[in-house]
Amino acid sequence: MMKEDFLQIDVTKGYPEFQLEVQLTVAEGEFFSLVGPSGCGKTTLLRLISGLTRPDQGRIILNDRDLTALTVWERKIGFVFQDYALFPHLTVGGNIEYGLKIQRLPGSQRQERIKKMLALFELEELVDRRVQELSGGERQRVALARALAPEPFLLLLDEPFAALDYGLRRRLRRELKELQTKLGFTAIFVTHQQEEALSLSDRLAVMAAGRILQVGTAAEVYSNPVHPFVATFLGDANLIPCTVQSGPEGLTVHPQGGKSLLLPSAPGRVCGSYLLMLRPEDLFLTTDAPVFTGEIRTAEYIGYGFSAEVEVGGGLILKLLTGKENPLLPGERVGLAFRPQAAKVIPDGAHHLAN
Repeated sequence: MMKEDFLQIDVTKGYPEFQLEVQLTVAEGEFFSLVGPSGCGKTTLLRLISGLTRPDQGRIILNDRDLTALTVWERKIGFVFQDYALFPHLTVGGNIEYGLKIQRLPGSQRQERIKKMLALFELEELVDRRVQELSGGERQRVALARALAPEPFLLLLDEPFAALDYGLRRRLRRELKELQTKLGFTAIFVTHQQEEALSLSDRLAVMAAGRILQVGTAAEVYSNPVHPFVATFLGDANLIPCTVQSGPEGLTVHPQGGKSLLLPSAPGRVCGSYLLMLRPEDLFLTTDAPVFTGEIRTAEYIGYGFSAEVEVGGGLILKLLTGKENPLLPGERVGLAFRPQAAKVIPDGAHHLAN
């Protein structure tokens, strides 16, 4: 049975720029992503888990072992760095063998493990090549093979695809997810690419300024953000100022630039100033009781449809996505509506929930 609390993190680390404070639990066999802007603390958190950096306070528990006082090698954690950190003086086989020598495995076991990794990552023909002779994709596979050869409890990946072109990045991340599903190892993946986090993760955490703002599945966090930063970081979002009042039939919402409407109830009593969050793909064109009416300011053909900006009442600009069947032209007057279930009411900064 998989352990839900396989990795338990409760640490603080102070820096002049920010204070990192993280409480997090990762399940055994989970592919967990940390996503956020550069400098928010993602790599620092990986370094704390691996032992490359020590926390000021707190503990890290992995598979019921307290790692806090252990060295890097005692922790049994694999690490794939952004620049791969391969040893240029060693061959592909020598790089894969490095961690096995640190473990002091007998020669026969080392060779067996190397052979297994070469086959798994289709590197057999490259075993005697030097790092300088490898392509970017080949180096990435060698780095993964080296990290997994010692059979770590946990694999940490710090933006391993950042230096690769888009097409190769998509292919390799698909292969990585297939490999993780096949082998069942626990992985923590750091990225600032929203698409990578959404497509790879069993669960993800959105970070900003040393804090975790939200944890959940990709669908949960994308569709139900609890903070304006989470909403906009994971994709385009319309954040519409509104006032809200709870009632027996639901939430009465008065959005800026639009008509009042009733939405499903939220937990707790909600009252005051909020933000109405709508993804561009959740808005649709209508002439039947639109919530917003306005003029198309910009419209772009993007292959699978059109992306547009619509100026509604009060000068508010809303982003809209439509299919090819609805060509849009600047200057057109349009009406917009949305399914009530697609709209989310989130705090505009202050806390507004009262029990």
